[in-house]
Amino acid sequence: MTPLWVYFNCHLDLYSDHVGIIADCDQERVATLAVTTTPKAWSRNCELTAESHYVRVGLGMHPQLIQEREQEIALFERYLPSARYVGEVGLDAGPRFYKSFEAQERVFSRILRASAEQGNKILSIHSVRTTSKVLKHLEESRLFDNSQAILHWFTGTVSEARRAVELGCYFSINEEMLRSEKHRKLISIFPLDRLLTETDGPFILHEGTPLRPSDVHRTVHEIALIHNLAPLDAGKLILNNLRQLVSRV
Repeated sequence: MTPLWVYFNCHLDLYSDHVGIIADCDQERVATLAVTTTPKAWSRNCELTAESHYVRVGLGMHPQLIQEREQEIALFERYLPSARYVGEVGLDAGPRFYKSFEAQERVFSRILRASAEQGNKILSIHSVRTTSKVLKHLEESRLFDNSQAILHWFTGTVSEARRAVELGCYFSINEEMLRSEKHRKLISIFPLDRLLTETDGPFILHEGTPLRPSDVHRTVHEIALIHNLAPLDAGKLILNNLRQLVSRV
């Protein structure tokens, strides 16, 4: 059946009840991208979701773990031919992770190069304090010749947002972003046909509880307000964006 909601960049295996989350996705008809933070987690996530109609798994190598796990890039590259979705990958120059930045760039460059060479990939990309660097890597990799990229939890500037749009990026929006006037302004300039919704669960909380799949309805409602749309129309638009994204690869 056709999905009702879009739930990108979910850390399924970090929920205490990950089996229940998968069941919720199927029951609520939520098209979900379950990202992983290390390639070692990919096979297990694929097993957990093998019977799901609505959950797909991304092969990931999270930048915050690169200092300890750079050597796992070989395992990532071994699995990549079997993965259509890639994530969570990217760069993070936050204070806790800046010391591994050179290693992060090495890994990210290899991921982009291999993805571009193989083609037909959809990437969910982390870009904390590194938007310009991430966009430069995307430009140099020529990823968009045959693949697509979603900027997860985008926190760049207006000019960086416009540059990302020109490149062809999509943007996944979550509830936490909508609490910031700066981010609401950014969302207002993102093209409507490049918007997706996410939760980054279980890291974002609502009233002290990790967000669950159907909680994306609040994000859809806020996107509708920002873009002066009816919530139902905003929901349909986001679903159509997902269809277009998937059809392009």
